[in-house]
Amino acid sequence: MPSSAAEDEPERPDPDDSADAGANGKRRRRKPKKQRSFWVELPILIVVALALAFVFQQFLARVYTIPSGSMETTLHGCTGCYGDKVLVDKITYDFTDPEPGDVVVFKGPEPWVENEVATERSGNAVVRFFQNIGSVFGLAPPDERDFVKRIIATGGQTVQCCDSQNRVVVDGKALDEPYIHWENPDNQRQEPFDPVTVPDGYVWVMGDNRNDSCDSRCQGGGGVRGAVPVDNIIGKARIIVLPPSRWGGVSDHNPQAAAQPAALGMSAPAWQEGVPLGFGVVAAWPAVWGGRRLGSKVREAVERKR
Repeated sequence: MPSSAAEDEPERPDPDDSADAGANGKRRRRKPKKQRSFWVELPILIVVALALAFVFQQFLARVYTIPSGSMETTLHGCTGCYGDKVLVDKITYDFTDPEPGDVVVFKGPEPWVENEVATERSGNAVVRFFQNIGSVFGLAPPDERDFVKRIIATGGQTVQCCDSQNRVVVDGKALDEPYIHWENPDNQRQEPFDPVTVPDGYVWVMGDNRNDSCDSRCQGGGGVRGAVPVDNIIGKARIIVLPPSRWGGVSDHNPQAAAQPAALGMSAPAWQEGVPLGFGVVAAWPAVWGGRRLGSKVREAVERKR
């Protein structure tokens, strides 16, 4: 009986089988790509996030806790309460000079003896370790001689207090200081001091809570010794990041503006105005990237358990 054409035709090898065949003719099996466990990648994601936060806070900006009340009500802080956490811009003064009205965080000069921003560390080694780690990431006050004040006058200017209307005077012109807070409404008189010419390369700083702030007027014995070297400035306070109810920018109202062209409608360059937004974008990127990556890993872990 004649065979059919289908039976006489030799079997053709599968091209996929040929591609997978080795030199000895044995077929190789493709191994499925092994996926790393979510629990393996989680520590990696945490380390990357912490590394990004560390680099950001060391070189671009840092979050500081305000535990003192010397800058009330611009910045909240008091013993035992939840002080504001502010983002301090560390690169602005690489391109511009400090200006009157800027709220700055700085390292206390040698003559300054009191420390506002740092807090005592625990005697317990483990607790102290976590306090130090927390300070690096802005979760605890830094253990440094750091202060936060507002710049009133810069190098070469002469500052004194007060005129007949209880106002600080710089180069013979009274300052406009709407940010001053009087803790005691019955005592709204500023402590007078003699004229001081601020040395070049220094700034004169004062607290907004004017009668509850030990600043250039009293630190170092007052006078020229109370001035702060520009090189000691860590950065400019830009944004209150915590608590959420206090979110917003930190006022940098120039108290000398009435005597300057800026009062006639001139403002800072656009790129300077955009610095806070730029910081927001830079700070948000690691969180967004890490959040998406973490979210995808969580979803994968859930799917594998189903």
